[in-house]
Amino acid sequence: MYHKRTSIIKNIRIRALTFTSIFEIGDSSYIHSFTRALAVQREEELFFANEGDFSDEIFRRPFPAMPIMEPVYFERVSLNPVIKVDHIDIISISSSAVLHIGNSKNILLESRVKNIRQLRERQ
Repeated sequence: MYHKRTSIIKNIRIRALTFTSIFEIGDSSYIHSFTRALAVQREEELFFANEGDFSDEIFRRPFPAMPIMEPVYFERVSLNPVIKVDHIDIISISSSAVLHIGNSKNILLESRVKNIRQLRERQ
């Protein structure tokens, strides 16, 4: 059984929405958001044009989604099917994140980041 609710937000402020993030107002059946990123940390400013490679195994490996095996039982009583919020203030939404005001049926979010640290040779 799919329960419907009405969401009422008086004011919303988002300063940054980046990298396949989603701001959804209203109901949705399916949301899929996917991000791939390379994060490089260096002790010296030295750049090589061929540093980033998305063919690495971390980006090709199947997503390890674990199925929910145990049954989930709950009872919901919506005496007032309206959600009211006065103000939402968000600094940043990034890397496959979702801010969704409404009902969702299926959501799949995936963010894969390869961290590379380039340190000076120690003597």
